[in-house]
Amino acid sequence: MKISHICCIGAGYVGGPTMAVIANKCPHIKVTVVDLNAERIARWNDANVENIPVYEPGLSSIVAASRGKNLFFSTEVDKAIDEAQMIFISVNTPTKTYGTGKGMAADLKYIELCARQIARVATTDKIVVEKSTLPVRTAEALKSILDNTGNGVQYQILSNPEFLAEGTAVEDLLAPDRVLIGGGTDEAGQKAIQALVDIYANWVPKERILTTNVWSSELSKLTANAFLAQRVSSINAISELCEKTGANVNEVARAIGMDSRIGSKFLKASVGFGGSCFQKDILNLVYIAKSYGLQEVADYWEQVIQLNDHQKNRFARNIVNTLYNTISGKKIAFLGWAFKKDTNDTRESAAIYVADALMQEQAQIAVYDPKVEHPQVLSDLNYLETRDAASNAALVTSFADPYAACHEAHAIAIMTEWDEFKTYDWQKIYDSMLKPAFIFDGRNILDAEAMRAIGFHYQGIGS
Repeated sequence: MKISHICCIGAGYVGGPTMAVIANKCPHIKVTVVDLNAERIARWNDANVENIPVYEPGLSSIVAASRGKNLFFSTEVDKAIDEAQMIFISVNTPTKTYGTGKGMAADLKYIELCARQIARVATTDKIVVEKSTLPVRTAEALKSILDNTGNGVQYQILSNPEFLAEGTAVEDLLAPDRVLIGGGTDEAGQKAIQALVDIYANWVPKERILTTNVWSSELSKLTANAFLAQRVSSINAISELCEKTGANVNEVARAIGMDSRIGSKFLKASVGFGGSCFQKDILNLVYIAKSYGLQEVADYWEQVIQLNDHQKNRFARNIVNTLYNTISGKKIAFLGWAFKKDTNDTRESAAIYVADALMQEQAQIAVYDPKVEHPQVLSDLNYLETRDAASNAALVTSFADPYAACHEAHAIAIMTEWDEFKTYDWQKIYDSMLKPAFIFDGRNILDAEAMRAIGFHYQGIGS
């Protein structure tokens, strides 16, 4: 099947960038991204492409190049579904907060709503592509819903998980390590797989396009994120040991990273990993293992999450302990709120949990992040429901200027590895702070000796 119309349901961090790149590389295909969130769609259509809702280096120029030509953003979901031959589902799959599997299983209500809407609208055969991160065998549930509508439309379900790192998503889309497509093993399934292969082949070398059965594809996504998160938790576990023994975690990471069997990636000690995928996907993997009675497997992967939580908790405890066991009324400046640099995504950011712990001690949190605004900071804290919204608003202030955020602060906590933090006039910051002035570098991005030479009491991770 030659595809001329694509629809993507979901205009978030995955759907928006992925469809923008597909449209850019496939000018012969009409790509429509739909979402029920009218405000989000309005931002994707903003005349100033710098105002699009997802910040990724290079994304705004790619959107500008195709928008209005073969790339469209709309709230007319039914119309886009009807026109498309291929429909990508890229909606949120949060961890369940209720019922069976609470705190571990993926909540698939948005996926099911998409399937039922497709079934209600479609009058011609469709290829439905899972782009959201989903538990194994979700495709089976999708096909069951779609095939039992009784309207005679034929559906093929493909799994095409994303392997994007926020901050480098455009680069990852333009030159991916691999594209993974899973589908049915019968003739119709293989034709559907080939239709998606043909789209990616417009810019991805064919040897980097892998095809599997649908179950292998779904599990590969969860496993990849679990392995990456495992590396972060592993080096963070060693960082605590380094602090007790006098070793330096950066030196340890460099030494083991030069081993070709291990490699250097994801061996950067920090205050802990965040983002929308790692924790959610590991918990999903844990739930799947438990559902099959594989308790030892579940326990193994659950420990990765527990270690990550421990790292955030001990970072917060260290701030309290170092500031003479009381931070009530003290101003703690947070440099960074996004979960990593070069993104405005704050989901599961370590900053949220460290701030929440310090606010329990009545600290005043002053936040500066170049891409995250105050309403998002408050929304992240309110979501935890640790205290009421008014109390959060009273304890947290956001600043548009980092020097103002640090002015008369007792301590600075570096929570995101933004490159600009390295270039600040740290003498000026030191002079404006209360003394003794502390820096807790949760990302190990500053020069420890240079900070100490200025007069800071500097603490990094793992040394």
